[in-house]
Amino acid sequence: MAALAAATAVIAIAACSAGSHPAAGRSAPPASGRVGPAPSASAAPAIATAGAPGCSTAVAPGSVLRAVSTSMESVPGTPFGVVVTADGRWSFVALSDAGTVGVYRLAGSALPSLVRQVSTGQQPLGAALTRDGRYLLAADDNGGAAVISVSRAEQGGAGALLGTLNDPAGSGAIEVTTSPDGRFAFVSLEDSDQIAVFNLEQALTKGFGAANFVGTIPVGVAPVGMTVSPDGRWLYATSEAAPGTQGSGGLGTQGTLTVISLRRAETDPAASVVSTVLAGCSPVRVITSADGGVVWVTARGSDRLLGFSAARLLSDPARSLVASVQVGEAPVGLALVDDGTRVVVANSNRFNAPGAVSSLAVVNVAAALANRPALAGYLPGGGFPREMALEPDGRTLLVGNFSSLQLEAVGVASLP
Repeated sequence: MAALAAATAVIAIAACSAGSHPAAGRSAPPASGRVGPAPSASAAPAIATAGAPGCSTAVAPGSVLRAVSTSMESVPGTPFGVVVTADGRWSFVALSDAGTVGVYRLAGSALPSLVRQVSTGQQPLGAALTRDGRYLLAADDNGGAAVISVSRAEQGGAGALLGTLNDPAGSGAIEVTTSPDGRFAFVSLEDSDQIAVFNLEQALTKGFGAANFVGTIPVGVAPVGMTVSPDGRWLYATSEAAPGTQGSGGLGTQGTLTVISLRRAETDPAASVVSTVLAGCSPVRVITSADGGVVWVTARGSDRLLGFSAARLLSDPARSLVASVQVGEAPVGLALVDDGTRVVVANSNRFNAPGAVSSLAVVNVAAALANRPALAGYLPGGGFPREMALEPDGRTLLVGNFSSLQLEAVGVASLP
């Protein structure tokens, strides 16, 4: 694979899910520091501008990292969410078009081995494990998420699917995460422009039903990515476009990164937004550094990896952008590897930009935060690399390649 060249194309912003969600194209937001109407006394905080990049399909040139080992295996469906258990023995892969979650054994093999599939009754998309490792949640492309017993899924026991969390008015559930104590679940509803909050503990102890639904958090247009801060205080969420933006935006428009008080969201979701900042065009995934100090976002419509200061997102959002690295075409998933010193970014090329290819970018964290050239190079990817998970020993990164129906194992211990 030759060095990746820049490419230009006009592509309408589109929903991130595997389904046929409505497009989220909107006109570019105004140049002022606030989007939409002036806030009232009860309105959410104004949206700050932080100098995030505009829309582009120009990619960074870079060499192929041939010394890094990668291997592929076929999977029986389009892989979306990928998670790995804390003991390093199992991986769960949401096979969206198959309507199942694949249960893979990791021990003793360079590539995971499919043991069985658990039917979810819906189209599973993003997936997450509770921190105690007892439950797997998979967003269902509808109003919530399927909840699966990890032990039953691993052992092949009956009744692995415990139930489904559901917002009856919600649609387009695409990603899911949980509170650190496992009591609450949060599901991004891409088609409803909200994040649904569920009392997971109540569902597990008293049964699944309408009473489990707590309410919704108002965010931007087409919310997708979410992550919880390491200290459990904040929920970070990306939306592909800012609220109040309208019309056709060509490549898209500026999306947002929203900071949410997790504890407030558990009891009063509608009033839980703390701050919101513009975060490049179509930001779609978000993670934090291990210490929670930096919040990393993939801006799919800007071909950029962005880093935000977690502290400044609270105290001075307009100055929160601390890193911006040009990567490959249409970046989506991302993961910190090598003890947090590198970020691997899945360049999906999901819109098939002329001259572009799918790949995995490797970014040096220290260089990125120092505003120095930070792209170490590219690794080969399958068709539409989407989401990824690092095995606990830190040596292997599993990547789901959505359109080529492959699971990729990357030996990240040898990254430059």
